[in-house]
Amino acid sequence: MMTEILIKQISGKLSISKSQVSNTVKLLEEGATIPFISRYRKETTGSLDETEVTAIEKEWKRLLELVKRREAILKSINDQELLTPELEDKINNCWNMAELEDIYLPYKPKRKTRSSAAREKGLEPLAEIIMEQKEDQIEQIAEKYLNDEVPDIEAALAGARDIVAEWINENADARNTIRQQFERDAVFRSKVIEKKRDEGTKYSNYFEFNEPLNLCPGHRLLAIRRAEQEGILTVSISIDNDSAFESLQKIFIKNKNESAGQVSLSIKDAYKRLLAPSIATEFKNSSKAKADEEAIKVFSTNLRQLLLAAPLGPKVTMAIDPGFRTGCKLVCLDQQGNLLDNTTIFPHPPQKKVDEASEKVKGLLGKYKVEAIAIGNGTAGRETERFIKSLVTNSGTTEVFMVNEAGASIYSASETAREEFPNLDLTFRGAISIGRRLMDPLAELIKIDAKSIGVGQYQHDVNQDSLKEGLDHVVTSAVNQVGVNLNTASRHLLSYVSGIGPKLAKSIIHYRRENRSFRSRKELMKVKGLGAKAFEQSAGFFRIPGAVNPLDNTAVHPESYSIVAKMAKDLSHPVKSLIEAANIRQQIDINNYVTDTVGLPTLKDIMQELEKPGLDPRDKAEVFSFSEMINEITDLKPGMRLPGIITNITKFGAFVDIGIKENGLLHISQITERFIKEPAEVLKLEQKVIVRVVNIDVERKRIQLSMKEG
Repeated sequence: MMTEILIKQISGKLSISKSQVSNTVKLLEEGATIPFISRYRKETTGSLDETEVTAIEKEWKRLLELVKRREAILKSINDQELLTPELEDKINNCWNMAELEDIYLPYKPKRKTRSSAAREKGLEPLAEIIMEQKEDQIEQIAEKYLNDEVPDIEAALAGARDIVAEWINENADARNTIRQQFERDAVFRSKVIEKKRDEGTKYSNYFEFNEPLNLCPGHRLLAIRRAEQEGILTVSISIDNDSAFESLQKIFIKNKNESAGQVSLSIKDAYKRLLAPSIATEFKNSSKAKADEEAIKVFSTNLRQLLLAAPLGPKVTMAIDPGFRTGCKLVCLDQQGNLLDNTTIFPHPPQKKVDEASEKVKGLLGKYKVEAIAIGNGTAGRETERFIKSLVTNSGTTEVFMVNEAGASIYSASETAREEFPNLDLTFRGAISIGRRLMDPLAELIKIDAKSIGVGQYQHDVNQDSLKEGLDHVVTSAVNQVGVNLNTASRHLLSYVSGIGPKLAKSIIHYRRENRSFRSRKELMKVKGLGAKAFEQSAGFFRIPGAVNPLDNTAVHPESYSIVAKMAKDLSHPVKSLIEAANIRQQIDINNYVTDTVGLPTLKDIMQELEKPGLDPRDKAEVFSFSEMINEITDLKPGMRLPGIITNITKFGAFVDIGIKENGLLHISQITERFIKEPAEVLKLEQKVIVRVVNIDVERKRIQLSMKEG
């Protein structure tokens, strides 16, 4: 019964039919992964995509948590013997966590408060009289409650008001009224702490700042909250006090007498001391959570684009981690990214051994028949690029690529790198990472903590658990979208395949080491610990080039092999012919293969795979060149038009690499002539653009760019 109610709630909130939600939840509860459900259970879910399945999972978890909290609250109130049928019904029909906590507040076990102290002094009956607002001579009534702990009338009334203030604070209608006013009218304010004024100059825009909370963008809120954490600013969220008092008066004032006057005093006290701080904290937390969600979404979008960046593919590659004083670390990698050779060259000052470096590079280019050269874009990157290009200009076969090396140093010192290259200096490991990143960005970048890749927005300020969950989802999604070569994938890459995880990934590597390679997907069942469920979830995302069964190198799931076999049999051709010959494939009428369990969505996917088996959804890497005229910030002049690459996208703009140490800022207002809500509407990470230099601040090392016509 409860499950049906939850399904109905999710259906209403997400505008997805109850049957779709129900079927999806059932699959999730059975242990199916989001990539598997969205790719191979389209008939069951009504072709819900990955985003919709993820939303259902998130809402299902939220509601289960709410139901669990409701049960705990009901038990607590019942144990106090205060649970009435009306209250139970109210709790069971509450679907908002904040409102649920409001209902529970009067019954929550309390620590020592002013109101509990007043109760101990016997003042609750007086508070009840005041709250009824029927008595006009309230001071005379209060006199009856004097004792050793209540020395005078004012003490009696003050204690009674403390109890009334608590009742007001715990009233669900009152809290909801103030919450609605915060929702509508709250103002977010920040003010500098005077003694920190000089220290916090980078936050000077927020020294005297206020903005409606519902209009404050997430990136601004996170910046201000960071300044608050650093002790530079004080921050507050508030509404108009008079408006709040008036709203509460309408709820609680029932008369015009002395008792009502005491209630009015209690309202002001309850609001200032209890209600306002409580609701303000609630909004401080919820606005932070919303800003976190926004920042994580930006980070996730950027990360997905980076992971799905165009790969060069399996080519013999020379990779260089540039440097001046310590030299350029150079490695040669085979088509699978295995290390062939490594050395250090010193083509730049102070050593400037140009001839020696040239001979080494030419020798390695010839020895290994290098097809591509990857150069890190950090310190000495442009200088190294010019040096290398001078050596390969006439070859015509070796392409030179500048590669974003963000995070390469993190990888080189990581446990993963030590495991892969235990006897190699960490500086060479960085060069290997740069080379592999060109060959297959996805396979290499997943080895690095996503926060170190440099495409986030306030990633260190957001909730770290939520960030990890969001980024793990992106990595998993990207890996399964592309597919994984079962015989060459690293342990890290394997661990993100649907249904696998770190433990089974290790077992797959062990099996591969013992048996040299997998010859079929079916062979996965021989891997220790990999059972039927893991096989079902993972098999369709693995690829085995050159397998006996050509379907093992496609996204066709093994559970559908019999369908393809029947198609081939009906046409009197082998399965291989369906892949290789379009004229044979075109004779298939997929309507003939619809069954109770297999519908047109699956059959259309199968046909698409037969047409382009194992198609990598990513583009191919292309050579890109920065302007030869620009080497450092002092070379820039307003009005210059330069080629650049988008390196990071935020809510307020994008950062562009124009071939020098400093990235330029492309503000959202400078991206296009038309209005856009966010840069991601028109820009993608790694996108090649032409930008115009608007302003250069050499001292602060800031560059303002534009994509608009001058």
